[in-house]
Amino acid sequence: MAVDAGTAAGELSPPSEGLDETPTAGGESALTELDVVVDYDEAVEGDAEPATTGGAPSPLLLALVAGLVVVLSLGALSGWLGYRAHQSQQAKTERELYLQVARQGALNLTTIDYQHADADIQRILDSATGQFHDEFAQRSGPFVDAVKRAQSTSEGTVTEAGLESVAGDEAQAIVAVSVKTSVAGAPEQQPRSWRMRLTVEKSGADVKVANVGFVA
Repeated sequence: MAVDAGTAAGELSPPSEGLDETPTAGGESALTELDVVVDYDEAVEGDAEPATTGGAPSPLLLALVAGLVVVLSLGALSGWLGYRAHQSQQAKTERELYLQVARQGALNLTTIDYQHADADIQRILDSATGQFHDEFAQRSGPFVDAVKRAQSTSEGTVTEAGLESVAGDEAQAIVAVSVKTSVAGAPEQQPRSWRMRLTVEKSGADVKVANVGFVA
């Protein structure tokens, strides 16, 4: 019996080894579709992997936070330095005022002219406070009388002055003065040097002399 040539050729064709290469409706093979699916799954897994490491702040955010911390620190430091400078300036101003009052107090006590002794004594009382003011007021009458009778004149000059101590609203100063005294009918006298310790303190809005003593 004769063998059909087409049938023989079909029986002798090699097997497809299990792979269906029949074109799909879109014109692509099943193998191509499989490759696309695999590539897509790998891409999805690759894109999703960084998301699992979330929680770390970005460098820009860290820089902004660091900058804010620096600005706040500098502001606090500037404020503290300004406050310290203000305190230092205020303390310096007070010390200068204490010393100025002490110097003027020493001049008032050593500069008295019999021609206007009442005004000179009143100037001393106006710059005094506390017990020193009260005691000097009690003795001022006899003192003025003695100055007028002797027609004496004294003129003081501050030669040196400095603060000895400062405590709260009070300070002690040492003031050196040279005092030239003249008395009617008496020979001219040589200036005498005195060293005085004056305590000055705040009295309301003013600073006044609270005590006076002489030191060697």
